Amino acid sequence: MKKNILIIGAGGVAQVVAHKCAQNNDILGDLHIASRTEAKCKAIVTSVKEKNAFKTQGIFKTHTLDAMDIAATAALIRKTKAQIVLNVGSAFLNMAVLSACIEAKAAYIDTAIHEDPLQVCEPPPWYRNYEWPRREECKKARITAVLGIGFDPGVVNAYAALARDDYFDRIDEIDIIDVNTGSHDRWFATNFDPEINFREFTGQVLSWQNRKWTVNQMFEIRKDWELPVVGTCTTYMTGHDEIHSLSQNLDVPNIRFWMGFGEHYINVFTVLNNLGLLSEKPVKTAEGLEVIPLKVVKAVLPNPASLAPNYTGNTCIGDFVKGTKNNKMREVFIYNIANHENAYAETGAQGISYTAGVPTVAAAVLIAKGEWDVKTMVNVEELPPHSFLSLLNKMGLPTRIREGKDDKLLTF
Repeated sequence: MKKNILIIGAGGVAQVVAHKCAQNNDILGDLHIASRTEAKCKAIVTSVKEKNAFKTQGIFKTHTLDAMDIAATAALIRKTKAQIVLNVGSAFLNMAVLSACIEAKAAYIDTAIHEDPLQVCEPPPWYRNYEWPRREECKKARITAVLGIGFDPGVVNAYAALARDDYFDRIDEIDIIDVNTGSHDRWFATNFDPEINFREFTGQVLSWQNRKWTVNQMFEIRKDWELPVVGTCTTYMTGHDEIHSLSQNLDVPNIRFWMGFGEHYINVFTVLNNLGLLSEKPVKTAEGLEVIPLKVVKAVLPNPASLAPNYTGNTCIGDFVKGTKNNKMREVFIYNIANHENAYAETGAQGISYTAGVPTVAAAVLIAKGEWDVKTMVNVEELPPHSFLSLLNKMGLPTRIREGKDDKLLTF
């Protein structure tokens, strides 16, 4: 039976999600997209139609919605008869949209941990602050809620589960690496919502080491990696969503996250941060206007979706895993390479949006088919990885594995 889909959000990730939902509408059914600015939704639907993305003839409607309004969101779910809601708006919306899904009995999918606009870097594990306390509500309502199903978090969680199931008897270390060597020809821009982007890096760096939370400062710990396609890349250890579920759900003593940064980004970030312009706390101007510095910075930076037409180059994201198999030490790198130009040609979005959006739709397909419709709240590593990664291979995000000098595409 087809499951109608409601997409919440109209940014770059929503652009990809819309195209991929259309490509799978024989399974997903009628499509709906909603945001505060319906014109953005209409532009996305136009893009889908211009690229003839629909698998079969179907409906794709737009709606105006303030997703913080739980009652209005629940009403729209009922009106559209959506059985799966893809929340690809701001992480500030998560709890409101989840509440609406519980009320309207629809499956819920998001791509990142919920954030409180007034809090940065809350106590670890972050999922315990908002999402996990609501697991029983989901179970009681018999709705599936898949948390953090972008690429990271998301696909990298599935890579960790794959390593656990197929490649190791014991895992000692997981290093998650996220590198983007693309170029967008702007003086400075972030690849996704600047507000969310900067908030990731203004707090403490939390990692899971020796089975406990370890605190460092941003840009304190650097490591260079030799990676497929993109070559030698400089990364810095930072905190990230997936550490907070993997540390609790997998028996692994060391889990770290490394993100690639260029010197230009570091310099601009440092200046903005030192000036207080990345603060989420309100300040008053000399004229008596109350503003939030971080929102002002967001307002003057390029919209991440606008980067897509001129974006070139590749991303490399994956899990470097160390442990033992049959009493022998083993090291593997499970990863994906995504190309910005290919992503734009297919969906009109850049590669960062593509890597986040495609897994969201893959999850929706698996819920619609019943394979992931578990009727409770889960993180990705708690779900079977093979069908998910097999589907991603077909949808444009193939999984590869490097072990020693051997590098191959994985089939499932």
